[in-house]
Amino acid sequence: MAQSNIKVAVQKFGNFLSSMVMPNIGAFIAWGLITALFIPTGFFPNESLAKLVDPMVKYLLPLLIGYTGGKLVHDQRGGVVGAIATMGVIVGSDIPMFLGAMIMGPLGGYIIKKFDQFIEGKVKTGFEMLINNFSAGILGGILAILAFLGVSPAVDGFTGALVVGVDWMVAHGLLPLTSILIEPAKILFLNNAINHGILSPIGAEQIRTNGQSILLLLETNPGPGLGILLAYCFFGKGTAKQSAPGAAIIHFIGGIHEIYFPYVLMRPLLIIAAILGGMSGVFTFVLLGGGLQAVASPGSILAILAATPGNAGSYVANISGVLVAAIVSFIVGSLILKTGKQTEDLDEAARKMQEMKGKKSSVAGSVTKQQGEVPASVQKIVFACDAGMGSSAMGASLLRKKVKQANLNISVTNTAISNIPSDAQIVITQEELTPRAQNKVPDAYHISVDNFLSSPEYDKLIDQLKNDHTTSKAEEEKKVSAENNTDSNDGLLKEENVFLNQHFSSKEEAIRFAGSVLVKGGYVEENYVEAMIERDNMTSTYMGNDVAIPHGTEEAKKNVLRSGFTVVQVPEGVDFDGEKVRLIFGIAGKDGTHLEILSGIAITCSDMDNIEKMVHAKSAKELMAIIQRN
Repeated sequence: MAQSNIKVAVQKFGNFLSSMVMPNIGAFIAWGLITALFIPTGFFPNESLAKLVDPMVKYLLPLLIGYTGGKLVHDQRGGVVGAIATMGVIVGSDIPMFLGAMIMGPLGGYIIKKFDQFIEGKVKTGFEMLINNFSAGILGGILAILAFLGVSPAVDGFTGALVVGVDWMVAHGLLPLTSILIEPAKILFLNNAINHGILSPIGAEQIRTNGQSILLLLETNPGPGLGILLAYCFFGKGTAKQSAPGAAIIHFIGGIHEIYFPYVLMRPLLIIAAILGGMSGVFTFVLLGGGLQAVASPGSILAILAATPGNAGSYVANISGVLVAAIVSFIVGSLILKTGKQTEDLDEAARKMQEMKGKKSSVAGSVTKQQGEVPASVQKIVFACDAGMGSSAMGASLLRKKVKQANLNISVTNTAISNIPSDAQIVITQEELTPRAQNKVPDAYHISVDNFLSSPEYDKLIDQLKNDHTTSKAEEEKKVSAENNTDSNDGLLKEENVFLNQHFSSKEEAIRFAGSVLVKGGYVEENYVEAMIERDNMTSTYMGNDVAIPHGTEEAKKNVLRSGFTVVQVPEGVDFDGEKVRLIFGIAGKDGTHLEILSGIAITCSDMDNIEKMVHAKSAKELMAIIQRN
């Protein structure tokens, strides 16, 4: 358990570091292109335009990182204070302060966040702007001075030690050994932290002095991953073999290294192929004098060629290093695949990869099994979520409306994943829950969505169903009867449970607030609040269209005393796993008595005009009226 907690903590830390860099990759690319084109050793040397290089790497990039780091902690105010604090490390050093920005940006955001929490509710009306501006300026200025006097020299010393260590490894031919750390770190999603937190700052300094850096090739080399995917193309089985060619193209041309991680997780011994391939590639780079004159991000062969110094020797060195890495990892990977007996389950490996990453993977769907055609004569569509009381009910309401508008006689219901009926023909779930739904009803046609309120999959499905549909009259009458028998819910949405102009520093704080309202209203027991947090950690309760619907897990249904709602308006928004939420509907559902009003909320929230009206509503009655009109 302790090891697992440490691994999760390290992965979260690595993801946080990479989250400061990844939104600013465009700026890195711009700097890289200007460097590659206009420095004295570039493609088109230009003394005037080359003057852009130093200010961009010394000021622009660290400031962007610092601002982003602060904003991750405390939104706009955190970003501003983080940027001010970052100026201290920038001015206090002659080297690019990426690492210093990664320290001071989040620290600035944290300090101003704590200050805002301390004065919350204590500032007199009319003085808010004055206090906000002066507090950000004073705290930011203090942090900038501390960064200039203390953090900058410390980072200088640390970076200097790393440079000495790298030079020593290069001099003694030991640089290839770095692959022993870097290749496994990729699988653990620490690659961006290592690349942009350590290698890029040192590499940028080497570029300023030497015109190129071999360090920028250590993590970005696509050769090891390409070799593994090619091995699957020839010696893999089933879905893994079928999907490997497409994955290889995405990895090698698109530079998305993440796509080959599930293939390694299927056969953990393949990490040996990645390490040996990486070592061989680095050895080739060292032997032939390879290196880049700008950061190559993402790690695509196209990005590497674009950042290669404009001479034949550099192109030969870099291309050779990539090819050697691919050949070695292919040979070792092929031996492992041919001699191993482990069953290849790509879906399970992709699921495991997403668990390790700690958030949804943008490429996992590219390697998992593909569905066939929508079944003929569809009679039953089921929306499923963990508890069956929130997101699935809203999604079912919206699709049911579209089905009715299309004059299709199809039953659309919702349920918990554990209760999906065996005769369900089409099952719709959030993307993270699809594997569980597939295990429950493997013969059904499964659709994954990431936005229950406005997914394009709904209209696509309706178009397909129009071409082939029959449903018995008896079943349709049964569905209508079930809908008409829903208990009255006029009292579920109460004015005292509507809260306007709220502000939260995190989604957990927002969920706890909504849960506390349900507890005070006598709708749920106290431990239901923890179940709401657990449910959101399992799968985000963000629904799309700036709406979240926090509710408990399936197990927590026993803690619901009666159905109830709370509506929380957050005009400035609160972050739900990278999505801005401005309306929060806390839900407690018992015996389906909440479904009719939830259906109305879903239909209302599917229209962004209604969202804007509710976000800017000046009273609880005004907000409730918008919902009740639907």
